[in-house]
Amino acid sequence: GGRAAHGAAMERGGDTGGWRLRATAAQRDRRQPPPREDGERGTGGKKRGGRRLLLPLPEARGAPLVLLYLLGLRALAQVSHRQLLSRPPAAAGPRDFSAHRARGYLDNITAIGPRTVGSPENEVLAVNYLLEQIRGIERESTDAHKISVDVQRPTGSFSIDFLGGFTSYYANITNVVVKLEPRSGAEHAVLSNCHFDSVPNTPGASDDAVSCAVMLEILNTLSKSSESLQHAVIFLFNGAEENILQASHGFITQHEWAKSIRAFINLEAAGVGGKELVFQTGPENPWLVQAYVVAAKHPFASVVAQEIFQSGIIPADTDFRIYRDFGNVPGIDLAFIENGYIYHTEYDTSDRILTDSIQRAGDNILAVLKYLATSEKLAKSFEYRHGNVVFFDILGLFVLAYPARVGTVMNYITAAVAFFYLSKKMLQPKPRGGLVWFFICGLTLTSWVCTLVAVLMVAMFVSIIGRALSWYTHFYVSVSLYGTAAAAKLILVHMLAKKFFYKNVNEQYLGDVFFDASLMIWSIALAVMTQMGLCSAFICTLWVAFPLLTKLMIHKEFSQKGATIKFIVMYMLGMFVPYLYMLYLSWTVFEMFTPVMGRSGSEIPPDMVLAGFIVIFTMILSSYFINFIYLVKSTKTTLVTLTTVFVVTLILVCSGIFFPYSSDAANPKPKRVFLQHTSRRFHDLDGNVVKSDSGIWINGFDYNGISHITPHVPEINDTIRTPCEEQAPFCGLPWILPVHFMFRKNWYLPAPEVLPRSPIRFKLLSKQLMPWNSVRLSFEVSGPSHMSLYVRPRAGSALSRWSLGDGMPVTSVGGDYFVFYSRGLQAAPWHFWVELTVPEKHSDGIVSLAIAAHYFFGEDQKSPQLYALLERFPNWTFSSGWSCTYDLFVF
Repeated sequence: GGRAAHGAAMERGGDTGGWRLRATAAQRDRRQPPPREDGERGTGGKKRGGRRLLLPLPEARGAPLVLLYLLGLRALAQVSHRQLLSRPPAAAGPRDFSAHRARGYLDNITAIGPRTVGSPENEVLAVNYLLEQIRGIERESTDAHKISVDVQRPTGSFSIDFLGGFTSYYANITNVVVKLEPRSGAEHAVLSNCHFDSVPNTPGASDDAVSCAVMLEILNTLSKSSESLQHAVIFLFNGAEENILQASHGFITQHEWAKSIRAFINLEAAGVGGKELVFQTGPENPWLVQAYVVAAKHPFASVVAQEIFQSGIIPADTDFRIYRDFGNVPGIDLAFIENGYIYHTEYDTSDRILTDSIQRAGDNILAVLKYLATSEKLAKSFEYRHGNVVFFDILGLFVLAYPARVGTVMNYITAAVAFFYLSKKMLQPKPRGGLVWFFICGLTLTSWVCTLVAVLMVAMFVSIIGRALSWYTHFYVSVSLYGTAAAAKLILVHMLAKKFFYKNVNEQYLGDVFFDASLMIWSIALAVMTQMGLCSAFICTLWVAFPLLTKLMIHKEFSQKGATIKFIVMYMLGMFVPYLYMLYLSWTVFEMFTPVMGRSGSEIPPDMVLAGFIVIFTMILSSYFINFIYLVKSTKTTLVTLTTVFVVTLILVCSGIFFPYSSDAANPKPKRVFLQHTSRRFHDLDGNVVKSDSGIWINGFDYNGISHITPHVPEINDTIRTPCEEQAPFCGLPWILPVHFMFRKNWYLPAPEVLPRSPIRFKLLSKQLMPWNSVRLSFEVSGPSHMSLYVRPRAGSALSRWSLGDGMPVTSVGGDYFVFYSRGLQAAPWHFWVELTVPEKHSDGIVSLAIAAHYFFGEDQKSPQLYALLERFPNWTFSSGWSCTYDLFVF
């Protein structure tokens, strides 16, 4: 009798594809009419049938299970990010990579101090140390190899569209190049690239001394092997990457060994230690990804990261671009991405890089280099050039990689099967079925839009009241604030729809159709992304294939008593793969992007960016759980809980209890501030100084500006906001790079004049009349190792040619022209010319030209006033300062 009363079993509804209760024999004998699945009422307004077709999923059971499921997957994804680093490195044998030896190299390089291009530390001490270690390795190498060493000091120029576009000029910078090849020589080579220079005022352990240490140890390991390589391995220790990729350009365009290179591996950093991520490959040349897949011992790679990085969302670039664009060489780009909060700061020290990270990177890169140096494909790489590749790692255990054309076929087949299934569902002869189905698709999209708008409004409010970046040190705050708001909004929209629009519609039917609506949206996204040629479309394939298989496989009978638990368990098992991978991917994305928000400039509200990411991931993760809102009896408790967490967090954020920055010695998350003690002089057409001033020019690298600094240094406040000199290029300010569009809010604190011991000398050498109403102006400049040239043609004139780059001037954002100059030691004065087409009458001149000199090291770097101001900054800041001069001329 108990089994008869509670023995209703689940069976597949042939007409809806949903899950329905199969009546027992005793129940069928009651001759009750079957319930209508579209929820239509009979005459008299009462629902037909004595029983509603409802899965008994009480909120107390369903919602916590879903939450525990997601938390468990989240924990598993996080553990997978840490698992390989937790393994202690095995003891190194004579032919194995030794992390301990590499750490010795790293400690010695960083002990030199900041290695700014042009400084003795970079051009002499670091170079001498590298040469000393290389000679020691050469003495201990076996007879199977030949080692050649060259110190290159190139001079050149090129234009690049990075940071809005500018031109770069370098003179006498330094490259240390080592070639390891068989005794008989080699025609082809693979390149391994690192850079030993650092940004000013930082030790540059992760960026990029650790990569140079890894390369030294790889050179040491390979040279002691008795097995000869088939191809050469060229190790480039380049000395001017932080000057926007200058040294790699000098090597690939001018060095004689560059012609033999068929592929490269570039070692970079966007964080301090952790796992090194393959975030760029190619262009094309899928055989390179296959080489990494086969050889790497601890793979960590993502085509998603590649497409994000190459989209320009992240304001960074690497030597990969130079080898690709100027050398036409394919390669692999790797970078450490963990703890980007201290990237390019004084905290980037060698002790923060785990020995396990060094071992892991060394194992991977050594294995891939050996594979390439013995591969037949390297010599014939042009034969394997065509085609892109889809690649992604599975929890750091292994990498899946397949040709993009195969992925395209797979994607379209998957989308076609899904559309076929959905079309059958839509064409079934159900009352109002198609109309309800399309309405539910629209409701799903509407709920996503409403959620995005609502959460972005919260983020905008937080930004307006001055509480941006409250989550920068406490990431859980962003989840408690924006994640709960997104989840609550989604639930609220569907709860209201369920109550007011679908109160007479069968809940099981709604759950089924909402599942299919999400499947339709993912299928459309899959087709669109595949059509756009995005390799990241494989994510959509996961979110179509696995849910569709789950839906088709859940058709067994369940008893009514056990239906709830079995259904949820099987449902979640079917969704395990896409949910686990999405959580794993989201961890990587947030680990990369969250620190970037602390250095993304004063114009981008970081809370809106992060809130947008959180909403997107919330929509993705909830897409196949929306149907549970219609299957459970109530979601009020869940909604109230989420809303309470959101409101409490919002109140705490508004109160300022979550300070954005941290000076914690073990895990600092500093605020970045740049200070330039500047003297400016503005000259007229006759060369007379018509205006001059001096001050300390201050730029905060994040959206908060200097609001948190003012209480500590009261004179730095909004009354000293920097005015723009409209008549001068780049507002008459001494930008080291053309990032003016990212930092429109800055401050100018009056200070005494800067008097460098080695002032800049700027001279007009000649003025020539050229054909076609053109004038050529030739100049000579001598000054410090870093200078910036700004050019703005006057009204009626146009800059047509110059002696820089490929001869065609490249404008920056705003229409002015920017030239970045750097040099090594003992460089000759800089000579260049510009050619302008001019109107017949130009009494007020044809061009405004400004030059800024930047003193990044030595006795001229910091004035006493700058030193004193820097000492007053709180310890949770990284304040980088230097002196500079700015001179504007009209010709």
